[in-house]
Amino acid sequence: MRKPLMAGNWKMHKTIPEAIAMVKELKPLVADVKDVDILICPVFTAVYPLANELKGSNIKVGAQNVYWEPKGAFTGEIAVNMLLDAGCSFVIIGHSERRQYFGESDETVNKRTKATLAAGLIPIVCVGETLQERESNDTFKVIEKQVKDGIKNFSKEEAEKIVIAYEPVWAIGTGKTATPQQAQEVHEFIRKTYSQMYGNDAGGKVRILYGGSVKPDNVSELMKQPDIDGGLVGGASLEAASFAKLVKFNG
Repeated sequence: MRKPLMAGNWKMHKTIPEAIAMVKELKPLVADVKDVDILICPVFTAVYPLANELKGSNIKVGAQNVYWEPKGAFTGEIAVNMLLDAGCSFVIIGHSERRQYFGESDETVNKRTKATLAAGLIPIVCVGETLQERESNDTFKVIEKQVKDGIKNFSKEEAEKIVIAYEPVWAIGTGKTATPQQAQEVHEFIRKTYSQMYGNDAGGKVRILYGGSVKPDNVSELMKQPDIDGGLVGGASLEAASFAKLVKFNG
């Protein structure tokens, strides 16, 4: 059985005091949850303070990006060992906003994923199609390329540790959501593609999250789908009450 993962991607929101206040409110709301992994990915400045605040709790801390070199003259970047040092256990890689605004490619996604796994962190590798690509019936072609080029050349053991997030770009921050059936169709395709690459065992173990306007009122229907293993949540993760509802989708 794949353990669900509910990951909050805070994007460029919250100062350190705001971040700490939110998790202080969240902790008691989800303290009894044992059957779902809970993750918060704040801005870099809040990673270390949140990791300290969440010590001993069931909430993990992750980062929104990482660079593949261990150190050097790379102004504005951050290395895996720095994230480990700050208390991270997960890293989001290749989010559509990184691809769209900052030139991320399948090649750089692959490099970041390799560095992340080598350091013992868990990568959440994002894939997804734009509205134009969906309307052109290119969804599966786009997703297949992103998976095959972005998540290639790993051992079977490494492949099992990777988390994949399907985020239809047309549903991010737009209020539009893929129907549970649309999401399931793509998740199933990703799992089959991954199984072809790394074997049925790895394909069966990899967790595939859905990201695209996940909210308390649609989470339970999404989570009923056989190949959806959690959510990569944006706006609804910024408030403790709404994120707790997502974590407790079974309740």
